[in-house]
Parts: sequence; C-alpha cells; structure tokens
Amino acid sequence: MPRSNYLVSIGLEVHVQLKTNSKMFCACPVRFGEAPNTLTCPTCLGLPGALPVLNRGAIERTILAGQLLGCETPPKVKWDRKNYFYPDMPKNYQISQYDLPLCLGGGVPLYELAYPKDAQKDIAHPDKVVGLTRIHLEEDVAKSTHHAKYTTIDFNRAGTPLMEIVSEPEIESPEEAVAYLNSLRQILVYSGVSDADMEKGQMRCDVNISIRPDEAAPLGTKIELKNLNSVSAVRRAIDYEIGRQAEERDEGRVITQATWRWNDDVGQTELMRTKEDAHDYRYFPDPDLLPVQTGEMLEAIRENLPELPHEKTGRFEKDYQITHYDASVLSSEVALADYYEAAAAGSRSPKKVANWVINNLLGALKERDESIEECPLGPERIGALVDLVEAGTISNNQAKQVFAAMWDEPGAEPAAIAKARGFEPADESEVESFIDEAIASHPGPADEVAEGNDKAANFLTGQVMKLSRGKANPKRVTELILAKLRG
Repeated sequence: MPRSNYLVSIGLEVHVQLKTNSKMFCACPVRFGEAPNTLTCPTCLGLPGALPVLNRGAIERTILAGQLLGCETPPKVKWDRKNYFYPDMPKNYQISQYDLPLCLGGGVPLYELAYPKDAQKDIAHPDKVVGLTRIHLEEDVAKSTHHAKYTTIDFNRAGTPLMEIVSEPEIESPEEAVAYLNSLRQILVYSGVSDADMEKGQMRCDVNISIRPDEAAPLGTKIELKNLNSVSAVRRAIDYEIGRQAEERDEGRVITQATWRWNDDVGQTELMRTKEDAHDYRYFPDPDLLPVQTGEMLEAIRENLPELPHEKTGRFEKDYQITHYDASVLSSEVALADYYEAAAAGSRSPKKVANWVINNLLGALKERDESIEECPLGPERIGALVDLVEAGTISNNQAKQVFAAMWDEPGAEPAAIAKARGFEPADESEVESFIDEAIASHPGPADEVAEGNDKAANFLTGQVMKLSRGKANPKRVTELILAKLRG
C-alpha cells in the first residue's frame, strides 16, 4: 500500500532467547534442532508438584543487556504469574515479571548501516536513539506447529530463558524499525547475551502500530502485528499496515484495538482477535519464587562491560586511521572485527588491510556463500599479502592473482605463492632503464609531467609496467618518474 500523510508511531516488543546452557527454571539443556519433546522434565512440562529454580546466568545476561542499552536495574526484582490458557503453556500460566522487572528505561541507538541499504542515503533522523520502556525476563513457551487438521507441540523450547525488550512508541517508519532490530541484534550478539537468530526463533518480534493526523493529536488506537519471522517481513508488514489504517481513517471507520497477523504469502495483515490488556492476565506474585537482590550482580557486571559496536567503530577510526564507513563495516560483526584486528596487527598499512578485507575478502566469501567464521584464509595471511604490496615485492594486480590462489592453496604463504608464479620485483637499475626508454619513446607526455600533469605520469608508469612485464612496483615507478622529470 502507498505511504500515508499520517504521523506513524511504532513500538516493538522483541523476545530474545538468552544464550544459556540450561532453561530458566530447571536444569534441562537449551539446544536447537533436537528431536521433539526430548529436552523436558516435570518442571518445564508443568507437571503437578514440580517447583521452579532460578537460573542465575539468565538473570546476569539480562542485566548485562540492560547495562549496554543504558537501562536502570532496580535493587530488588520479583517474579509474577501471567495467567492464560493456550496449548503451548501447560501450567496455564507463564512465569514472567510485571511491576518490578530487571531493567527500566534505556534506549537502542540506530546504527547507520543497520538501516536497509536503499534507505541509508536518506536517513530522516541520524544518530537517533529509540527509548526503551523495560526489559523483563520470563520463560519461553512450547513451539506449536499447525497442520491442515491438527496441531503438534514441541516442549523442547518451553522454559528457555526469554527476555522481552519493550520499546517506547518512538519509531516512525518501517526503515527505522529495521534499523532498530538490526542494531539491537548487533549489540546482543556482540555481548554474548544471545545468538539472536530469527531463523531459529531465538529472536522474535511483535509490532504495535498506530497513526494520527498531526503532532497535537493523541496517539491513535494501536494494532499489534504478530507472525513476523524476519526483519524484511517486519518492514513489509508495517508498510502495509500504515496504508490499511490510513484507508480506514480516510473512510471514517473507527480503528479498534486488536491483534492482527501478517500473512507473508499474500502480503497483507489479517484480524486474529481483540487485544487483551494487562488486567486480563490476572498478574500476581509467584509464590514459589523469592524476590532477587540485584546489587552484587550489577556491580560485577559493570566492571566487565564489553566494547559496543559504535565504540569499536570509533576506536578503529582512531587506532587504524581508517574511514568512518570502513570502521562501521568492520565493526558490524564481532567475528569480522576480530578478523580485521588480527590481520592488521603489525601490518605496514592497516588502512590497506581494511580495503582488502572489505572489498576482496568479503566479496569472495559472498560468492562462496560463506561467513567470516567459515573463511579458510587466516587473517595473518591477508596482512602478509598487503605487506608484499606495500614493500613493492608485488604489484596490486599481482596481489589479486595471489589472493585468488590462496583459496586453492590453504597452507601456502602469500610470498611463496608469489615466488612460484614468478612475481619477483624487477631490479631498480633495470626499472631506471625502462623509465628512460619510456621517456625517450614518449617525449610529449614526459614534457607534460615536467609541467605538473600527474595523469601523464600515470601514462608513463603504464608504459614502464609493460616493459617490465608487470614486475615493477607501479607506486615506486611513479615516484622515480616524478623525481627524474621534476627533480
């Protein structure tokens, strides 16, 4: 649907499975892809008489996430029962947090490269930070799979520690929603809080969206969107829903608070049910769990906070003298940032290493449909390749040939590959004679160089490279030409 002239207010409720070895209230392991209903016990199956035991690691990871997002953690938090009936919740209640959650306030910075590529050149609010309402910790429910005439339920997921991260309604477009989700995921993965893999259900999102005619008007009636299984689906669903609500308002119909599902197959939202409010869940404190004092955990976590993506970007710019864009790309993933730092360690030119990693290595990995974690080229080999170019041992074009060969010769060093291909630098006295020959053969361009024309110098460098059969270092050749003709 086309975008409307209404002001849009979007809030996201993001559910994130924590990276823990065991479940929230029992010792059952947390693993993906196991046979259905094999990772269960009386507690996560909700059997009578089974009692919950808190997972300290899950609490610590939630507090860590809150600290990285600028949240406050109350000195005391408690656990509540959220009562509702659904087949994936065997106790008929979920252990969650209501009025004393682990994290309050804070915000998610929207990183420039987190926006969709087609929106990065026209960002409405650069450096925007979307406020958070709260982050609370709860147990995940089982996974329901709906078939044509029946539903199957896998309780392996039931009881997995689950953070719910609730934003303020400060997101104003589908593109900002995408940036929010990508930025949030980046921070959570960076810190080891979660793998946040949407394909595995480790990160799921509900969208609350409303429209209003202008700033003076109160927020409109919100519609909650569910069944959003990817970041791209979130963008499509919001875009469609903005148009649908605008059409409703334009035609004079009243928008009623409700929950809708996104049908990605047909590209539209569909009504599920009228929306419940908090009182419908009949929250009350869980009698089986005592409140938690957070002071000691909070103090220990604050002493060991990891470096955030935007902090690493700034450090890369300063330490390696690379551009903000290159630093942002290289710090976008933990594995990529670690790879670059290892490749740049001790290199003659960290900037050139950045260029090779971004322009050559990532391109080659994309062609092979591999991630940086799967890269067969060790980072030190990229650093060594760049140093061969910087030392004048091989030209940039020769380096590209060596780089291509490195994929087929995993154990060979770049210098050995270059030598095997005859990429040895020409003797400087030989290069001098080639320069004299090029100048003698092309007096016109030589005179232009003497008068300050750098393009003519490039022409003469090309002639020397031909005479040397590519063995001369073009950078050194240009330096010698300029020294001879302008010295």
